Amino acid sequence: MCPTDFAKAFERAQRFHAQGRLVEAEREYRQLAVPGPHQESVLAGLADLYEQTGRLMEAIHTLVSLTEEVPDSLDYCARLAGILEQIGQNDAAISHYQRLLRRQPDMPEAHFNLALLYKKDRRYACALAEYDAAIRLEIDHIEEVYSNMGVLYSEMREADKARQMYERALEVDPAYIPALFNYAGLREEVGERGGAIELYRRILAINPRHWDSLARLAYAQTITAADQPLVESLRKAIDSAQDDRLAREGLCFALGKALDDLKQFEEAMAAYRAANELGKLRNPAYQRQAFEQAVDQLIRTCDPAWMRRVESGSIASPIFICGMFRSGSTLVEQILAGHPSVSAGGELDYLPWLVRRRLAPYPQRLERVTREELQQLGSDYQTRLRGLFPHAEHITDKRPDNFLHLGLIKALFPQVRIVYTKRNRLDNCLSIYFQQLGGNLNYATDLDDIAHYYGQHERLMAQWQARFGDNIVTVDYDELVRSPEPVVRGLLEFLGLEWDARCLAFQQSDSLVKTASVWQVREALHRRSSGRWRNYAPFVPDFAASR
Repeated sequence: MCPTDFAKAFERAQRFHAQGRLVEAEREYRQLAVPGPHQESVLAGLADLYEQTGRLMEAIHTLVSLTEEVPDSLDYCARLAGILEQIGQNDAAISHYQRLLRRQPDMPEAHFNLALLYKKDRRYACALAEYDAAIRLEIDHIEEVYSNMGVLYSEMREADKARQMYERALEVDPAYIPALFNYAGLREEVGERGGAIELYRRILAINPRHWDSLARLAYAQTITAADQPLVESLRKAIDSAQDDRLAREGLCFALGKALDDLKQFEEAMAAYRAANELGKLRNPAYQRQAFEQAVDQLIRTCDPAWMRRVESGSIASPIFICGMFRSGSTLVEQILAGHPSVSAGGELDYLPWLVRRRLAPYPQRLERVTREELQQLGSDYQTRLRGLFPHAEHITDKRPDNFLHLGLIKALFPQVRIVYTKRNRLDNCLSIYFQQLGGNLNYATDLDDIAHYYGQHERLMAQWQARFGDNIVTVDYDELVRSPEPVVRGLLEFLGLEWDARCLAFQQSDSLVKTASVWQVREALHRRSSGRWRNYAPFVPDFAASR
């Protein structure tokens, strides 16, 4: 095709594309997509069209061709990696950046993007190395790199290094809000209440509409009558954030917390209801029957015969703390972390992540899993855990919904020690309803759905206890706060640990707490949360009466 004819045909394809006549545009692009000097432009047009229409596999194929045609292009590599990441092919995305960097090792933005992928893949050392390379190559906006490194070190439970990174970011740009906000979060996690509050206020002085900081101010302190201006600021912010549904949701939860502190329970309940109605809009509806079927399959699959077939020979005895969210698991972990032999791992997502990568679809995949696969999975879990805590004697994994995986966990680690935290049903259900929970916890925005999930969790736990109860100890929250020493002594005995009085002074620990209970566990044991549901019974009478 002569240059003039090509130019006319390509212009026609672009015009069809701009007009939304995508079938005609694709036909024109395809006719022009032959090797030659204009191939890049044609392939780029096709890639745009495929992305626009959600044809991701065809977009990937076209972008692969583009990265071969223009192997030094960061733009095409980034677009390709972004789609691969979107469909869960993180390893492939990483390999494309690695190929680009073999050709262009001095491209700081590629190192930065690769660091993000390594972080998502939990390859923290690799991510840090790529961030270091981006800094060495003098990437623009270096404060963003330092802030990201702070988040990374925080996830690695290295609070001092995280602090250093945030401070470096703020040396470059004292008004860089992401670093200020992440640093404030770190200071909450290590128990530095005053420092966190100061940083949130500093952010609001820079940007009065930074709604997340305003919400965090309500959580970082106990609200009293003297804090009425903060309550009014929350109310005004809810009205102002009409176009930001997620921000409004967070602000409504924060207002509920503030009003609960003030013992204005009816108004607090109204705020929590508003928050959860917004929460329902960002999650698919909870499917009760589907969850019941999943529990049925776990019970049916992970029976004694299955366990005998797949159980590994591991002698490791990790400590898992699980149960419902808001059932006291963070408190139990912090109590254990007071023991010199125990390191608090927090809500590690290693096991669910490995399950998603290796055992999808779950739990159906368990039916045909092999002992060798589980041995490898258990080994990888242990390696990643030891990478975070290389010198720890005992590490707790406190991911509450690991109760779903206890059959698998028992097969991975026959000598596992499981701490099951349980709480009064009404208190537990309301506490979930009062908390903005992310992820796939779509049951958490409706009290009846929460109660249904709670009942299914009890049904599953009863099966685990019947099948390998010797590996499980139950810690009742209300009993713990009523008689802490005998409960903690029994817990330590179950774990094979000697009594240590420091376990009862857990609130003095400076360990990182990365859960919604960040401030509750900085207080000495109290009984204020036991029976809390009675404050709200008049406003949810049907729910309270039916439980």
